[in-house]
Amino acid sequence: MKYYLIAGEASGDLHASRLMQALSERDPEAEFRYYGGDAMQRVGGTLVRHYKTLAYMGLVQVVRHLPTILSGMRQCRSDIASWRPDCLILVDYPGFNLKTAQWVKQHTSIPVHYYIAPKIWAWKEGRIRLIKAFVDRLYCILPFEVDFYRRHHYPVDYVGNPSLDEVDDFIAKNPAPKSKPTLLLLPGSRRAEIADNLPRMLDAVAKVSGYDVVVSRAPHLPESLFAEAVRHGARVSTESSFRLLQGATAALVTSGTATLETALFGVPQVVCYYIRGGWALRLVRRLFLKVPFVSLVNLVAGREVVTELVGPDMTPEKALAALQRILPGGPGRETMLEGYRDVRRRLGSAGAPHHAAALILQSLK
Repeated sequence: MKYYLIAGEASGDLHASRLMQALSERDPEAEFRYYGGDAMQRVGGTLVRHYKTLAYMGLVQVVRHLPTILSGMRQCRSDIASWRPDCLILVDYPGFNLKTAQWVKQHTSIPVHYYIAPKIWAWKEGRIRLIKAFVDRLYCILPFEVDFYRRHHYPVDYVGNPSLDEVDDFIAKNPAPKSKPTLLLLPGSRRAEIADNLPRMLDAVAKVSGYDVVVSRAPHLPESLFAEAVRHGARVSTESSFRLLQGATAALVTSGTATLETALFGVPQVVCYYIRGGWALRLVRRLFLKVPFVSLVNLVAGREVVTELVGPDMTPEKALAALQRILPGGPGRETMLEGYRDVRRRLGSAGAPHHAAALILQSLK
């Protein structure tokens, strides 16, 4: 069969590549064509456009590059229509993908499948009407998403979380490094969140003695963003976050998938997410955010497993106090690790891409 996939960022590229591998194992005649990245290219098929040419974040960046984004959408639609795949598989990236789904359903008979459901349970819940109208099958990777979609009378399939596979595969193939006690800072992959959060993280760990401090830097980010970390005596590393987590004693982490990955590695953490204009953030969170937590760890657990310091609550003093509770010998470390074990149980079995591939093929046949 012919599969057309769209992934719009690095994580989606990785998840899509594993789904492609799983589809190939079940469908020896599988052909792939896609908007994606390097990981998908390594599996095979035809890369139509690299996600980096469309990966613009924030209102200003989107407006500045709107002609490029619109051109990419037109190219994608034309390519899908001319190739006529047996299935369109969308991977996260809701802004681009939901518009593509709408066009495909209105102009073709190609079934639309969505792997890694958009996080509309946190923001833009109104997008449910687009999903109901233009998506045939939806595959969730977070267990609480199932109840959310059921409340909207939209049936979904829970396939497990791909981070389980990725973390467990990495641990199996890479023995843990021997290193000194280390505090790991994961300040995010966007310039604004790094500029807002990293200085406060550094101030917090500066008051902890006996630990090496390592700061994770995504390779695409300039070294100048991390100059302050160097001045603080921290080591800035472009190694994979998985490799850094293997050797970490504890971590300060911005919100996102990294919080769940940190939990799966068994590294106690404090979630830190400072944004300037704290009063405005509190207002927006109260009016628009539909969930009680910002970290995936707490959302999966349904309770507070990790401390979340969001907006004005993210101060060096509060981060230090929360960190000291989860260092070896601290009163909160074992409690958090037990919470992590509960999160892993709730995520269910590994094999998310294989479960999704089986359901996709079952539907198409």
